[in-house]
Amino acid sequence: QVQLVESGGGLVQAGGSLRLSCVASRSTFSSYTMAWFRQAPGKEREFIATSSWTGVGTAYADSVKGRFTISRDNAKNAMYLQMNSLEPEDTAVYYCAATRSSYTYASPSNYPYWGQGTQVTVSS
Repeated sequence: QVQLVESGGGLVQAGGSLRLSCVASRSTFSSYTMAWFRQAPGKEREFIATSSWTGVGTAYADSVKGRFTISRDNAKNAMYLQMNSLEPEDTAVYYCAATRSSYTYASPSNYPYWGQGTQVTVSS
């Protein structure tokens, strides 16, 4: 079992930036594939980005490519999502997720471990 805690959400104007953090409870964090998802009201959970355990293998949703950057610091059991050029459409609850698989996935069903989420609101 691994517990995940997100932080860094908030209210920001369009065009602004936020940095989300996800801290894991286990020292074996470095062996987990990690990902960020988001869910807006009335919508399904949406894949944002994923990182392999090394941090070298990353993938992004087209909607955030070039604006968001996923990174991780295994020494701190932490993962980050740097979000730039935010748009009102980015408003959602953002979740971090983890899997012990060495593969990266875009489907939420492949991630058994989830944080509680952090709200991001982008005003126009």
